[in-house]
Amino acid sequence: MSDSYDCDIIIVGGGIVGLATAFVLSRFPGVRLAVIEAEQTIAAHQTGNNSGVIHSGLYYRPGSLKATNCVNGRRLLLEFCQQHHIDYEQCGKLVVATHRDELPALNELERRGRLNGLSGIKRLNQAQLNEYEPHVAGIDGLLVPETGIVDFVAVAKKFAELLKKTGHQVHTQQAFKGLQRRSNGLIIRTTQGEFQAKYLINCAGLQSDRVARSCGLRSNLRIVPFRGEYYQLKPEKRYLVRNLIYPVPDPKFPFLGVHFTRMVNGKVEAGPNAVLAFRREGYRKADFSAKDTFETFSFPGFWHLAAKYWRTGIGEFYRSFRKGAFVKALQKLMPAITASDLTDGGAGVRAQALTADGKLIDDFHILQHPQMIHVLNAPSPAATASISIGETIAALAKKNFNLIPT
Repeated sequence: MSDSYDCDIIIVGGGIVGLATAFVLSRFPGVRLAVIEAEQTIAAHQTGNNSGVIHSGLYYRPGSLKATNCVNGRRLLLEFCQQHHIDYEQCGKLVVATHRDELPALNELERRGRLNGLSGIKRLNQAQLNEYEPHVAGIDGLLVPETGIVDFVAVAKKFAELLKKTGHQVHTQQAFKGLQRRSNGLIIRTTQGEFQAKYLINCAGLQSDRVARSCGLRSNLRIVPFRGEYYQLKPEKRYLVRNLIYPVPDPKFPFLGVHFTRMVNGKVEAGPNAVLAFRREGYRKADFSAKDTFETFSFPGFWHLAAKYWRTGIGEFYRSFRKGAFVKALQKLMPAITASDLTDGGAGVRAQALTADGKLIDDFHILQHPQMIHVLNAPSPAATASISIGETIAALAKKNFNLIPT
């Protein structure tokens, strides 16, 4: 292998985290970058199958990577959208308690939000809730003004456009297949050929644990896919939701519960549930992969998780196949909703990292390996925090990679 490289750093994964990381690294003078994405288009999976919510930082433990990156990332994201004329709206949201036993968790959310530096948080009684959302049912709630909406695919495409304009590479239909170490670099094999690089950054999302294992990293984490299914309000029923309406989440789970989301295109989504997916890119109920399913069911962590939460899991599957059960969950927040108000929407798959003892990893999880950085858990609010995550990874790269211009 000669010292002539295709790039200095190769980023595996063309979702918003990988592209934002490349965007931040492109500021390093002389550093040559290549992003490889397995699909035909960038942002094909988690980035392109979410509701487009710009999270405020309300939910996350103060001092955690999620909290610091979300708050900083929201500011950077809004600046980026303003600079590049990407439509967004800081519309705010309500978090609604429907029962008194939810009030302690609501109090904790308010405490976290204030500690995380959110401005304008306001506690609302039932009458005040209805001033903001006339059709919502709740006994107490929080107004969170700094929450917003955006098209994250548009943001990802702008990252890719800027990378190409500055001479960097963005390749689609280039799935990572393996890696060979040489004394002075790496050879990265893809479905379309080989790249020569000095360093690798793994932002492969649903495939991140497999990429890491192929690179020689030994970790007790496994990606377990959870599908979130949505309905949409019919156009004539969109008036029921002005902005964003969320329940008080169950603190035992890293999911936010079924909620209502007005999107930048004017549509209103209702959902999601959270069901185990039998394919890592399984957006339909019938999607199945023997390999993916075997990896899930052969992982001890899954069985530890199932033993603890099997009742919840059965309930989620029941709601997946019974529209009436889904509607009943939505009616806790909005009693006026009926099954006839809803049409089938899309679905997303969350790449949830799980430990061998069954612990759901809630925070961002980034590991370093010689000549490599692996992002092994980047759940919501990763899209909101993408530029900040990119800055975190770039700081690690600056410290551990030799980024001297060539």
